[in-house]
Amino acid sequence: MPARSAFGQTLPLWGEMRAYGRSIGAATILMSLAGCAVGPTYHKPPPPSVSHYVTAPEAPPAPGAQVYEYGQVAQHDWWRTFRSSRLNRLVAQALARNPTLKATQASLRVAHENLRAAMGVFYPQVNAGLSAERLRNSGAQFGGTSPGNTFSLYTGNVNVSYYPDVFGINRYVYGQAKAQEDIASDTLDAARLSVEGNVVATALAAASYQAQIAATRGIIDNETRLLTLTQQRYHIGAASYLEVVAQKSQLASDEATLPPLMEALDRDQDALAALSGVYPAQWKQKVLSLTRLHLPGTLPVSLPSTLVAARPDIRAAEAQLRVANASLGEAVARMYPLLDITASWGGQSLKSSTLFDSANRIWSLAGDLTAPIFEGGTLEAQKRAAQAAYGVSYEEYKATVLGAFQQVADTLRALQHDAEALDAFDEELKSATTTLKLTQDQYRVGAVDYLALLSAEAGYSRARIGFVHALSQRYIDTAALFVALGGGSPKADTGHAARPVVDTSAVSKLRRTSR
Repeated sequence: MPARSAFGQTLPLWGEMRAYGRSIGAATILMSLAGCAVGPTYHKPPPPSVSHYVTAPEAPPAPGAQVYEYGQVAQHDWWRTFRSSRLNRLVAQALARNPTLKATQASLRVAHENLRAAMGVFYPQVNAGLSAERLRNSGAQFGGTSPGNTFSLYTGNVNVSYYPDVFGINRYVYGQAKAQEDIASDTLDAARLSVEGNVVATALAAASYQAQIAATRGIIDNETRLLTLTQQRYHIGAASYLEVVAQKSQLASDEATLPPLMEALDRDQDALAALSGVYPAQWKQKVLSLTRLHLPGTLPVSLPSTLVAARPDIRAAEAQLRVANASLGEAVARMYPLLDITASWGGQSLKSSTLFDSANRIWSLAGDLTAPIFEGGTLEAQKRAAQAAYGVSYEEYKATVLGAFQQVADTLRALQHDAEALDAFDEELKSATTTLKLTQDQYRVGAVDYLALLSAEAGYSRARIGFVHALSQRYIDTAALFVALGGGSPKADTGHAARPVVDTSAVSKLRRTSR
């Protein structure tokens, strides 16, 4: 059936389709221009050109020092190297129930859906419309004096619009959304590693406090027995009242150190509850025992060249750099023409029953090219602002990399000195224990005065608490190294929500705990 074109000619249906096809062909030629992106090409920053985290130590390692396996990567569940099933359960519970981690997972889903939404700009946008109107026109509208007509008008059409990416603006917008998704994914990785590190750090600190409490109670029990002995010697005239008062003072001093330790232990238990998504009143987990933990003798240390890929905070900073690069590209592309192609096909009739008859068919195809001529300097200023923002992101990326290398270096040095400190405290504790035992035996038979006993007691107290602190600090710094290196190799089949996702505060807490 013939149809009337937009230019008034009567065309057969096949001729109409050929005309429409020629228009589509012209649009295709225009779309083929897409691909000449005018913005900057992104280049990933190279890894730092260093081969070591620290300078080689001059002195030989202390006896019992841990051995570093350079070039090796830790397992993703690095906390299992401590061989504590209770610690494994604590970490598993926190990863499953931590509310902050769940919020970060939700943020990743938001970023992923925003990315899918941004992909729509590469496809034609199609919508359908259907309208019915009741109209009356005026006879004067056509230059006459007769009354106007009243009629109904029915319209149905399908509209297609497409924005060819001639100068790359769509790709830059999509690139920003993709980089934002990567940031959300790396932030999730960092949140997960932060939870793992904070749980291990807090559990180890709690174990340290409990060991110190046990040591302090042992000291108090010993001081109580000595007070009883001193009082007995006073009653038989073998000791002065001043010695009784001094022993009471020593006992009270040791007892005064107990409440702060118990408060610190309770605080860490409450922190473990919060990390695990449990209210403190509901927390029933027992404290770890330092004697049941295993200190790994060898520690895998990834190469400096691979740290930038292992640390999620560095990956997030690099993704932010890609966001800034894409924003700059978008600012540049907005200074070039924008092409808009639209097409519409449908029918229009005075009766609904004949709306889709071929005689009532309507169609249109249009292309719009809009180019900025004068914007009052807005576009140039926006481009310069985007260039400055890229510079900010680049310097922040460098600062993140430097901070990561500093944390690894600090932890490696701390582990070296931890072994030295533990060896020294072990020798001190052995000597203090022998000294105290001999002095107590001599005091019982009156061979030494009370001042000698008091000095031996004080030395033993310092040595025992110092040994417990040094032992726990070695565990804590071992965990800090795993966190500083990014937490180990990635897990298999993790998808978007579980790529290797470092909150630097976790490393700081691990280094500060029990200091």
